[in-house]
Amino acid sequence: MPVFVVQKHAATSLHYDFRLEVDGVMRSWAVPKGPSLDPSARRLAMEVEDHPMSWNEFEGVIGSGYGAGTVIRWDEGSYRNTTDDADMDEALSAGYARFELEGRKLRGEWSLRRMSGARGWLLSKRRDAFADADRDIVADAPESVLSGLTIEEVADRG
Repeated sequence: MPVFVVQKHAATSLHYDFRLEVDGVMRSWAVPKGPSLDPSARRLAMEVEDHPMSWNEFEGVIGSGYGAGTVIRWDEGSYRNTTDDADMDEALSAGYARFELEGRKLRGEWSLRRMSGARGWLLSKRRDAFADADRDIVADAPESVLSGLTIEEVADRG
C-alpha cells in the first residue's frame, strides 16, 4: 500500500505538510491549521511541489533557505484510494480524491477537494468510526511519531 506522512513544520509560519505517495513521489499540501477529526471542519490545504520519498524520513532543523525551520514527523502510515473508478493520480488531476488513512494518529476516510484556483484544496475528515468533532488532534497529540519529541524540543536540540 502507498504511504502518507504528515510533517509539522515551523517555517515562516507553523503548518502541517500533508503528503500522499502517488507514482513514486509524495504529492504535498501545506495545511495551516493541521488536520481535523471533525467532519464539519474544512481545512485549507495549499498544494506545493512534489517531494521525494526520502523526505519522509526527515526530522530536524532546516538551517536556511527555502523551508528553513524545524520539522517533525507528526504522523505516518499507509493509505488506500477509495475514489470511485479512478487511480489516485487521476482523482487528484480531476480535483477530488477520497482515501482511507491507516496512520498512528489519523485513521479512517478523508477527502481532498480542489477549490477554484490552481493550488487551493480542502482537506476533510469523512463521517466514520474515527471521526470526533470534540477532539482537537493537533492540540492533543503534538509530538513526533518518530522521536516522541515536540517541535519545540527538536528545535532546542538544534
